[in-house]
Amino acid sequence: MTQNMVAPGLVAGEGAAARLLGGKSRSDGRIVFPMPSGPEGERYDEMELATEGRLWSYTVQRFAPKRPYDGPSGEADFRPYAVGYVELAEQLIVEARLDTADFAALHIGMPMRFTLLPYRQGPDGSAVLTYAFRPVDEEQS
Repeated sequence: MTQNMVAPGLVAGEGAAARLLGGKSRSDGRIVFPMPSGPEGERYDEMELATEGRLWSYTVQRFAPKRPYDGPSGEADFRPYAVGYVELAEQLIVEARLDTADFAALHIGMPMRFTLLPYRQGPDGSAVLTYAFRPVDEEQS
């Protein structure tokens, strides 16, 4: 069964084995996310990114985003969510949703782990997933 991702080429594997896909420049070793496509992609080798990192910065989205946002829309369906930058050591900083209900517990430098989250429903009613990071300490409770 293939998971339905919000965009192609972001993730390799499924479930607990899922990993973000980045690209490593063949000329200078610089790592980018997402993996470039088309002619630019030919200059990069695909690589799986680290699954753990540290929260570098964050904010909480407390109102429904405007178009072109294609997630749940309208004030009735909207639930506030955190978004932030997670530093993957010796790789890069990735912008991602933060999977937590306790916004007050978020703090710069906290350990985070990669996960997948339902983002919206597809036309056939199946879940469309997006990548995210969750606080490591919330996994243990």
